Amino acid sequence: MTTVAEAVGQTLAQLGVGHAFGVVGSGNFHLTNALRRGGVPFTAARHEGGAASMADAYARMSGQLAVLTTHQGCGLTNAVTGLTEAAKSRTPLLAVTADTQAGAVRSNFRIDQDGLARSIGAVAERVYSPASAVADTVRAYRTAVHERRTVVLSVPLDVQAAEASPFHEADLSLPPAQAIRPDAASVSALVELLSAAERPVFVAGRGARHAKAELKALAAQCGALLATSAVAHGLFAGDAFNLGISGGFSSPLSAELIRDADLIVAWGCTLNMWTMRHGQLIGPETKVVQVDVEDAALGSNRPITLGVRGDCAQTADDVLSVWHGQGPVMKYRTPQVAEAIAQCSLWRDTPTLDLSTHERIDPRVLSRALDDLLPRERVVSIDSGNFMGYPSTYLSVPDEFGFCFTQAFQSIGLGLGSAIGAALAQPGRLPVLGSGDGGFLMAISELETAVRLKLPLVCIIYNDAAYGAEVHHFVNDDHAAVRFPDTDLAALGRGFGADGVTVRTLDDLNAVRDWLAAAPPRPLVIDAKIASDGGAWWLQEAFKGH
Repeated sequence: MTTVAEAVGQTLAQLGVGHAFGVVGSGNFHLTNALRRGGVPFTAARHEGGAASMADAYARMSGQLAVLTTHQGCGLTNAVTGLTEAAKSRTPLLAVTADTQAGAVRSNFRIDQDGLARSIGAVAERVYSPASAVADTVRAYRTAVHERRTVVLSVPLDVQAAEASPFHEADLSLPPAQAIRPDAASVSALVELLSAAERPVFVAGRGARHAKAELKALAAQCGALLATSAVAHGLFAGDAFNLGISGGFSSPLSAELIRDADLIVAWGCTLNMWTMRHGQLIGPETKVVQVDVEDAALGSNRPITLGVRGDCAQTADDVLSVWHGQGPVMKYRTPQVAEAIAQCSLWRDTPTLDLSTHERIDPRVLSRALDDLLPRERVVSIDSGNFMGYPSTYLSVPDEFGFCFTQAFQSIGLGLGSAIGAALAQPGRLPVLGSGDGGFLMAISELETAVRLKLPLVCIIYNDAAYGAEVHHFVNDDHAAVRFPDTDLAALGRGFGADGVTVRTLDDLNAVRDWLAAAPPRPLVIDAKIASDGGAWWLQEAFKGH
């Protein structure tokens, strides 16, 4: 007999799930083993929240659907913060969770799982019966992949145990996703705006990560500079006219060039308060265009001159086909701009005062040194907090699959799980985590997962023995609730089976150099005792929105 649990696992395996993550309890025991028997790799986490972040990061960094598997009720609620981040980020992720059986109103595990899923912005789906099990699973998968949504698929215990109805290969066929093509009038209007502009800038976001070649080709023809939102960082790495991240993480030069643009075209980017510094990066006479597959995204954060509903790659191609009659133009791509970008578009090339002491190292000095020390082929994952601009702006990444930035829900503690998921998605690269001490301690149970997986994960912990964001935001208030005794995170790392070093000065990084040379199959925890910067520049921008 093939049970529904087995049918669900087989179906997902045949549809092509990339990896599954979870914590196994009685409710999802058979579901998880069915996935494993189907050939889906499975990583057992120490907490469902960590598993959710692993799945989220894996999907972002691999381009494949990831599965989170949880026990009913408490297993799902443990995963909620990570799932909320994924849902707000429009990560294609499928959470397969057990549910209490119909009528089990007195079960301690019973909650409104569908209502919970909808409340965090996920799509609620469920397997309704043995007869519909395969169709329900295919529908959930299709929604996650084609609509780029986080889907919670509940599978009640009584349905799981029932015999599944026979199904055929045809039941698993998926129609290919069709790229939305912009209408001709919108293409013409965008061409007209690009023709009239003298200083155009393209800002690419999450929805344009698949359109790198098309956007670079169009920008080269129409003389536009290139920038990204934080989540798309690395998309234009290596391009001579790449400004890097637009927004709070922009270097002074990049911010100036974006602010001086007379046309900003947002590709798959909603131009939120972070990306545009609360509108400060948009000049008073600047025209703004948004290209997105969703009508609701157009003009959602600020007034726009033109909204184009269309797939970014398809739209750029259509515009380019019309533009070719005009030939390439220089516009913003002057030799002077290229030279300025080469010399000082990066924060690491921007002079700053060294705040280091004998006991604490300036986080900018630390980050610049680690950027030189760590291999170029890396995948950098970022937790949230006052520290986060240092690894985001100082550690270079090779491309859009080298930077995992989970900040849509602004929760600390997601970084370690994200780093593990990203490492599994990009096994040929050195995984690097940038975290504060608060977020790292919140998620430290997953360090055992990284050790067990033998990941050479470099954990850079910017340790200020505090919740630094609150210390710097509430400058003149009582900080007793947000300051803590200094913790020896290197020793904690060694206790989990990782390597650990304490860094107070640049000389202490010699231990990191030795570790890299030895290349052991285990994580390294760098407990960096950092000097206070008095409140990071990006933090000041962020708190304007609170």
